[in-house]
Amino acid sequence: MSPANVHSWFELQSGPGDYALNMALDEALLEAMPRLGRPVLRFYGWSEKAASFGYFQKHREVERMTELRPLVRRPTGGGLVPHDADWTYSLVFPTSNEWYSLTATESYRRVHDWIRAAFARLEVLTELASSCRRTAAGQCFAGYEKFDVLCRGQKIAGAAQRRRRDGLLIQGSIQPPPISLAKADWQQAMCQAARAEQGARWAKFEPDAALNTRAMDLAQKKYSQRDYNQRR
Repeated sequence: MSPANVHSWFELQSGPGDYALNMALDEALLEAMPRLGRPVLRFYGWSEKAASFGYFQKHREVERMTELRPLVRRPTGGGLVPHDADWTYSLVFPTSNEWYSLTATESYRRVHDWIRAAFARLEVLTELASSCRRTAAGQCFAGYEKFDVLCRGQKIAGAAQRRRRDGLLIQGSIQPPPISLAKADWQQAMCQAARAEQGARWAKFEPDAALNTRAMDLAQKKYSQRDYNQRR
């Protein structure tokens, strides 16, 4: 990455998408990091109620945890996440960005401290959990992990991540969103917090033909396939 691009970040507003395409575009962005060379913050929603689950989880166990359907396996780890009323985002970093070199614990803490700072701009008081409290194994929003975002003792933000040779992908969810806030205001606060604390200079991003084609291919041949989602 050239010095001029060190603080240049892309913002992608995807809007609502179906379960397969949502996961596919996140993976396609990760694959494209060597070409794009800049971090991407993606905001998206769900065109239908669904639930995502971690790459290493067992499908049969997840089926018993929720009545939400469809169920889609994420390219990241973590536990079951319902997508019936949440605010969903992803962050993708190239290997040249400092985030890629962080430990998993530190990148987890840092992304949630970023969310805490965004909420603070909107006068919503949150804190990072100093320890973990597990109440139901395999469910991301049952109890909390160290460095999750808490509001009045309840977890409202969690994330899962995966590092590969092409970059770092973080997938996150806000739930339940604070009822006093509009989603667009929170998204704007996220960008403002990154500008103030990380020096991010934002540019709107639209996927090109190659990225869209790859995402559609992953959606059709991987994330919409029963064999993939039920592989474990």
